[in-house]
Amino acid sequence: MANRNPRVEIEYCVQCNFILRASWMAQELLTTFKDELGELALVPGVCGNFDVRVNDELVYSRKDMGRFPESKELKQIVRDFIAPEKHLGHSDKK
Repeated sequence: MANRNPRVEIEYCVQCNFILRASWMAQELLTTFKDELGELALVPGVCGNFDVRVNDELVYSRKDMGRFPESKELKQIVRDFIAPEKHLGHSDKK
């Protein structure tokens, strides 16, 4: 699943003002995966969406899960898609 230039997309609901959460999550991912990510996009959406995609594959949906992802959780999910061998430090601890 590893890709030389993985693309992560966070689609957030503009009506619900999820932009701050989307921006924070984007910052967390960009900081954690500075050497692995090729692109991270924030995509305005509607209807309460907060969806995360890696290379066009949906990896997290707020609607499906019934909640927002924790930062640690999202880092682990993205890591498993773009850099499975990467150790996340404290984010890997249970």
